Amino acid sequence: MKIKEWAAFGMLGLVWGSSFLWIKIAVQEVGPFTLVAFRLLFGVLGLLVIMRWQRQSFPRDRRTLLAYLFMGVVNTAVPFVLISWGETKIDSGLASILNGTVPLFTIVIAHYWLHDEKITVGRLAGLAVGFVGVVVLVSRDFGPQGLHGNLWGQLAVIAASICYATAITFSRRHLRNQPPVVQSFMVLLLADAVIWPATLMVDRPFHLPQLPVTWLALAWLGLLGSCFAYLMFFYLINAWGPARASLVTYVFPVIGVILGIIFLKEVADWRLIVGTLLIVGAVLAVNNPFAAKPALAASAAD
Repeated sequence: MKIKEWAAFGMLGLVWGSSFLWIKIAVQEVGPFTLVAFRLLFGVLGLLVIMRWQRQSFPRDRRTLLAYLFMGVVNTAVPFVLISWGETKIDSGLASILNGTVPLFTIVIAHYWLHDEKITVGRLAGLAVGFVGVVVLVSRDFGPQGLHGNLWGQLAVIAASICYATAITFSRRHLRNQPPVVQSFMVLLLADAVIWPATLMVDRPFHLPQLPVTWLALAWLGLLGSCFAYLMFFYLINAWGPARASLVTYVFPVIGVILGIIFLKEVADWRLIVGTLLIVGAVLAVNNPFAAKPALAASAAD
């Protein structure tokens, strides 16, 4: 493993791990759909410049375009909105932890969808530990009156993780050997094409952000969290393979929790710490990334 590959790994962990902080900042002024629409727009513009610079061609066959549309909706549009809406209810650090459950869901979905990714006893034990970790986290929002509003925010982020797990399994089966820049561009383009009409219907009355910090957050999420991060991730997949590259997922909870505590004064209680340790430990156990035959893992795009 070369130094530049480790540098890409570190930058990717910082960029994606910090996305939860920037989302939390942006949703203070704009709605989740508006946030995602502008985030994707910035990402698309950045990737378009790279596409033209590399003189990449656009796919035209119907089957590939439909596969990209599915990825745009399930891998990007829906989970981006779910996470953004979830962060109107919960802390950014907690959102980063819950997003770290993506590989746990991936291993279950891949078991039924891919012939070479079956659940073993060790993986099943890891899934059980991860489930306990999620229960510990969401237990903060159970009260005598039943479901607390924050619980729905946590469930939204978990639903986003299921979307990511479904999409990464679908991508492995239907979009192999596609150029990384083209894949990144098409996914973001089609996701943004879906999001803008929904934004104009849901976030009413629609208004442009007024605060400079909101525009900074949107630019960061689009140019770094979407455009630059996608390119770095696909670079690592080509250099290390998907399992080792997906180790960056384990950095998210650490970065997300630390940034939330430092900049947003979020509180870390024992449930947050214990739940984090259980989930990260379960993800490592389930994926077993340094085994001879690594398990399929997944990425989290914010």
